[in-house]
Amino acid sequence: MRFVVQRVKNASVVSDGKVLGEIGRGLLVLIGIGQDDNEEIADKMVQKLVNMRIFEDLDGKTNLGLKDVEGELMLVSQFTLYADCRKGNRPSFTAAGAPDMAEQLYEYIKGQCAEEIISVKCGEFGADMKVELLNDGPFTVILDSAEIGC
Repeated sequence: MRFVVQRVKNASVVSDGKVLGEIGRGLLVLIGIGQDDNEEIADKMVQKLVNMRIFEDLDGKTNLGLKDVEGELMLVSQFTLYADCRKGNRPSFTAAGAPDMAEQLYEYIKGQCAEEIISVKCGEFGADMKVELLNDGPFTVILDSAEIGC
């Protein structure tokens, strides 16, 4: 499982001209689900995400988490995070989770996040979306379950 976490001043997601979600200060998270991912991995990734201290305190140090700043969370599914570009010029996505399984896990992640964070907004799984954000910093972190011991 891969999360691309961006600290934002604001973000929005639009599909077919309809705003699916908007947030103010918080985190925009692009979520990639791999073939071998499961709820146990999702639980660990969600806990890492909601407890990451990447917001500045009064001294300008990144010591505060999303809950501390009463930030909002925007979740967007993105299977392209599993692009394999090692061969040729056209990415392969065979490492991405099958759509049915990935959608179930995405919905599970949304639910787990909603138990932790007051304001959770989401994109639509599998939709063609336009994501707009104002990255704060910029500050972007990549969480990969294979690298954080999941």
